Amino acid sequence: MKTKIGTTGVLLQIAFRNLFASKTKSLIVGGIILVGSMIAVVGSSVVDSIDAGMRGSVQGSLGGQLQVYSARSKDDLALYGKMGGEASQLEPIEEFAALKRVVAAVPNVKEVVPMGLDSAMVNSGNELDQALEKLRADVRQRNRKGGDPALDARYASHKAHVRRMATLLRKELQDGRSIVDAEYLEENAQEQADLARAAADAFWAGFDQDPLGNLEFLENRIAPQSLSNAFTMVRYVGTDLESYSRAFDRMHVVEGTMVPKGKRGILIGKLFAEDWLKLKAARLLDRVRDARTSRNRRIARDVELQRWLKEARGQTREILLKLDPMGADEAVARLRRALGSQETDLQALLVALFTCDDSSFDRHYAIFYESVAPLLDLYSVRVGDVITLKAASKSGYMKSVNVKVWGFLEFRGLEKATAAGWVSILDIVSWRDLYGYMTSEKAAEIRAIKRNVGVRDVTREKAEAELFGSGSGATPADDAARQGRIEVPSFARTLHLQSDADMAGRGYTQDEVDGGVALNAALVLRDTTRAKETMRDVRAALAAAHMNMKVVSWEEAAGALGQFVALARIILYTAVFFIFLVALVIINNATVMATLQRVKSIGTLRAIGAQKRFVVAMLLVETSAVGVAFGAAGALLGAGVVELVRFVGGIPATNEDLSFFFSGPSLVPRLGTVSLAISIGIVLVVSVLSGLYPALIATRITPLEAMQSED
Repeated sequence: MKTKIGTTGVLLQIAFRNLFASKTKSLIVGGIILVGSMIAVVGSSVVDSIDAGMRGSVQGSLGGQLQVYSARSKDDLALYGKMGGEASQLEPIEEFAALKRVVAAVPNVKEVVPMGLDSAMVNSGNELDQALEKLRADVRQRNRKGGDPALDARYASHKAHVRRMATLLRKELQDGRSIVDAEYLEENAQEQADLARAAADAFWAGFDQDPLGNLEFLENRIAPQSLSNAFTMVRYVGTDLESYSRAFDRMHVVEGTMVPKGKRGILIGKLFAEDWLKLKAARLLDRVRDARTSRNRRIARDVELQRWLKEARGQTREILLKLDPMGADEAVARLRRALGSQETDLQALLVALFTCDDSSFDRHYAIFYESVAPLLDLYSVRVGDVITLKAASKSGYMKSVNVKVWGFLEFRGLEKATAAGWVSILDIVSWRDLYGYMTSEKAAEIRAIKRNVGVRDVTREKAEAELFGSGSGATPADDAARQGRIEVPSFARTLHLQSDADMAGRGYTQDEVDGGVALNAALVLRDTTRAKETMRDVRAALAAAHMNMKVVSWEEAAGALGQFVALARIILYTAVFFIFLVALVIINNATVMATLQRVKSIGTLRAIGAQKRFVVAMLLVETSAVGVAFGAAGALLGAGVVELVRFVGGIPATNEDLSFFFSGPSLVPRLGTVSLAISIGIVLVVSVLSGLYPALIATRITPLEAMQSED
């Protein structure tokens, strides 16, 4: 035992003496290992943190832990779109209730949430449409109850607003005549005449003589000439709203209320509302403020911020159209006080408000929201509005449905992430209407119509006789029936057809919500660490129930976004591989040269009795010692970098995509034991491999070669 310990001691003494004798080689080799080890630790920590952030973002917004969809689908499920941005084309799950019964019986499944992802056009109307709608409502109320001073005052204000908008529209189109040719003016002479009539004093002086007729003229002849875009595309997921709110606790309503249980309705993504439904000038100011506060960008040296402010100055028309005469006068008074200006033209005051630099921006931003914004409807869609969604059904024709906006929603930590913030949540009954599948109420409506008109089924053989009569078998009663006057169908008088507003008011049972079509289903688990085991159990349960379904993890369901983490890992490990490959080559070459320079000393060791395994062990100890020492130093340095990043608040998300990847405004990496273990393991493997070949060369050195070598 003593001999063994003594041999080990001699081995270590010789190995470390050789290391200190060749400090330059050791430092070069060690420096490469140190850098590689540090990159491995920092990179693994960052990628692991991104993986955790992505998991939280996907599982907390749309994905859950697992997703189920029809195996008949030609495309794979991609909750956030495929690489090209297009949506997945999935075959429907025709009986979601049956799927839910089977999957919910799997022990670890907590919630089964039906889903149908799609996009639709939102028709919010332009400013003139909205003003005319308010004026028409006033006319109806005055017809029902006249003599109300408050109603008369509101009616006069709304009428003045419409008149002002017509005048502004005429002026705007007149200003554009200089850039159009005479042929265009001739072709649109009637439109110009209509605008001249709508802006004339005589039209408004006689407006009250026929308010409904004049409103029809304004709606049909003037409103279409407004250049405002009335359509916006909204991305939504149709779902069981109550089940969704239980399963995805990161979702919360920031304005308004949750859609009541069993009711139709939509919750619009707050970020979507900010980016697409908000007054454009306000939206541009918000962008500049966010860039200045969260990213430390400055107007003076940032061309994009300068462009946004220039665009805001070009959006004054939208503000002018939204203000009635009283509101415009109030805006002028407020802006003159706030800006210290003597200007009386509102448009010029707005241009001055949106003309600012780094020193004045915060003040002008506050003036806009304190003085101008309270006079405006900042959003084209508000809580409580009923909006019309239009989308292409599965069979290709257009469907529309009216739904109430119950509120705006956000996902905690994903407030600035477009992948989640642009998603709206729609009740699944309305989604089924848009998708084109028959709902229970539609089927009941059709059955009622059939009963009222006496519709009955006929066979192919009797179809001609039933439709046109056979001629020979007609009875006098039949002739009388054919000769009688065609009356208005009875169902048109007696059947109350359900409008979208009626459907929005009625409630739905859970059986009606479950008993229909869905495109996919999110599974939320009780124990998320058992996802793989639960996936096998769900697949087995579906197979036993003879349901042809696919069950995928959240990474697969996320589509292109889910591939980001895998791609980041590949890039990291590829970089680390090449670093250590270079280290392996350099260490190997340096050790070979050092070995050849030590032929005499190695031969002397062999001459005094050192075995080949002793020489091999000595060289491996030398390379391993360098690897472990500098590898450990690199790992510690990497750990220090991770902690420093944590101390300064993490890596900021500089765009919306990174907000989703980081699951928040910044990525705060965490040092894991796995990262340290991987780093140390790689260093040991590289050190051993780099020392093997020089060790084999050393074993071939004989005492005779050592004595024949020169100093």
